[in-house]
Amino acid sequence: MLSLISTLGGLLISGLPRLLDFFQDKSDKKHEVELARLQTERELSLAKEGFIAQARVEEIRSEQIAMQSEAQMQTAALDHDKTVMSNASRWVVNYVGTVRPTITYLFVLELIAINVWIVWNIFTMPGLITNLDDVLQTAGTVFSDDEMAMLGGIIGFWFGSRGWCKK
Repeated sequence: MLSLISTLGGLLISGLPRLLDFFQDKSDKKHEVELARLQTERELSLAKEGFIAQARVEEIRSEQIAMQSEAQMQTAALDHDKTVMSNASRWVVNYVGTVRPTITYLFVLELIAINVWIVWNIFTMPGLITNLDDVLQTAGTVFSDDEMAMLGGIIGFWFGSRGWCKK
């Protein structure tokens, strides 16, 4: 049951970027409406109160500049990574591209090794495992619910995201 829930969780998490993009878009639109409202208020208050509203406009501009600076810092960090990778060997660049799936590779290789170990025990120690219940009990001990939950989450994340992509 836990592995089923984690597989479903992996599938849902793989769609999380699309959901976050939706909320970011909604937030951006709300921000634009708010800026338009503030600009209208500024023009009205400048006409009525003179320069008091000008200070608020400058605050808004300062906030916008801060947001732009943050975006520029992210861009600069990505550009730095590109520069570093352009000087790195091709092997390092290829490996950096596989950092995230490396843990998945290790986990799947572990599962394959455990399967090979179980099969080896079945064939080399015929007295240890005499029927199918013994095989299931051994496999149940090795492949715990927690381990199957992790595997389900990994597979759901990597392969479940294909349904979320635009065609």
